[in-house]
Amino acid sequence: MACAASPKAAAERDAGAGLVDLTRLTAEQLDAIARTPSAALGSTRDKPDEVYCAQILEGCRANDIRYFFYVGGNDSADTCRIVSEKAAEAGYEMRCFHVPKTIDNDLRENDHTPGFPSAARFVTLAHMGDALDNASLGGIKINVVMGRNAGFLTASAALARGARDSDADPAKRPAPHLVYVPEVPFVMDEFLADVDAAYSALGRCQIAVSEGIRDADGKEIGPQLMRSGEVDAHGNVQLSGSGALGDGLADFLKKGLTPEGGKPPRVRADTFGYLQRCWPEPSAVDAQEARGVGRHAAALAAEGDAGASVTIVRTSNTIDSYRSAFGRADLSAVARHSRHMPDDFVSGRNNVSAAFYDYCMPLVGGLPDFERL
Repeated sequence: MACAASPKAAAERDAGAGLVDLTRLTAEQLDAIARTPSAALGSTRDKPDEVYCAQILEGCRANDIRYFFYVGGNDSADTCRIVSEKAAEAGYEMRCFHVPKTIDNDLRENDHTPGFPSAARFVTLAHMGDALDNASLGGIKINVVMGRNAGFLTASAALARGARDSDADPAKRPAPHLVYVPEVPFVMDEFLADVDAAYSALGRCQIAVSEGIRDADGKEIGPQLMRSGEVDAHGNVQLSGSGALGDGLADFLKKGLTPEGGKPPRVRADTFGYLQRCWPEPSAVDAQEARGVGRHAAALAAEGDAGASVTIVRTSNTIDSYRSAFGRADLSAVARHSRHMPDDFVSGRNNVSAAFYDYCMPLVGGLPDFERL
């Protein structure tokens, strides 16, 4: 979050916990912060409500702040909307701008959001290395990826194959052999059959699974496999804060794939967790666009826009000539809404399409070439 009142510039720490005077920082320091992972101003999981937003407004009024820039996802857009409405009700002139950022890539009105390309690059590279480890040792490997409501980040694991591969037979695909996203109902028995087919043919199977996979009734699989359900301020069960989903799926596979009186298969699970959003090697596209959306928000404010959510629009799609432009959307169009992967990005119940590869590869950037014996 950042607030500004010319000629001063201030930022709110931890989404309203206090103000930081940015004028104390040199241009070199600000540039270094822009290249530093995570969130220098802290972050929050507080759910925006009337009281919360009233406190933000009062802090701005006390410091004669007239421009309010809030970086984040759809809840951040909602905070901007509420603060803007409260300022208008109070007769206080202030312009509020939402600057997009979420690795889930689930903001409406956007081709994609800052944070996602870098997180997708991490997920892709992690699966590339993990696939080699799985090939050398054999067995079944499950990787749980962030994305409660949208499968974009989990789907990016498929880029590790290095090709636009959508073969219907998991055993004929490069790793990851199976990809499960929240947009496709997850059926435990079908999951068992999918893994069995790949493992029986190859002696190994790498799986990318979203933390938000759901059954046919829309109920999340994670809480069904967990013994306890710690929730956050939004009422969401903590899915990436533990390895419970991965462990539950691993136990299910061990039981289902162990022959009577025989030896169970080797099954391991990793939950990628916070590493996805703070890895210090960003996508080049992401680094450029993250600055771009901030600059566009400032430009909108300078041009007299009353308030908006900044958007990213793709203008050219090939990996060698990818281009984007920045636009605006009304705060109400982004706040409290989520988008999901379009149907044409999904292939069957356990794979993504060539269309998704074409969409995501320019954002992730070039990948290393690995040699095999």
